[in-house]
Amino acid sequence: MIKLSELKPAEGAHKKNKRVGRGPGSGWGKTAGAGSKGQKSRSGGKVRPDFEGGQMPLSRRLPKGGFKNFPFKERYNIFNVRDLERFEAGTVVDFEALKSAGMLSKGSWKVKLLGQGELSKPLTIMVHKASRSAMEKVEAAGGKVEVI
Repeated sequence: MIKLSELKPAEGAHKKNKRVGRGPGSGWGKTAGAGSKGQKSRSGGKVRPDFEGGQMPLSRRLPKGGFKNFPFKERYNIFNVRDLERFEAGTVVDFEALKSAGMLSKGSWKVKLLGQGELSKPLTIMVHKASRSAMEKVEAAGGKVEVI
């Protein structure tokens, strides 16, 4: 059985740090491996990975092309059929009703209804998009989905 006093790290697992700048006898004295003069020999003397010595960098020399669709992307607040159980039977569930119920994460995004869960009461739901299964479940409960 191994004793606690006999534990030691695996061979090569523990490596001593190279102590630079500790005199000429060490072989790493004076300039401590940084060479003499220039930005890289100074304290804090680092350059950005894309820096090309003041020359116009490649990333700025090449033409930019393509189309960025991000500003026009349609984003949706999604909620499921099971989330509609909190509303009273016969309620019209529209953007304002969802907002007052705290179900919209982003106020300006459109609304999409998905079909997870079940619905037991008739509701009129006004959304921008709805999945086929969600529409079927709402209609099976006696309600209807209006796409605006």
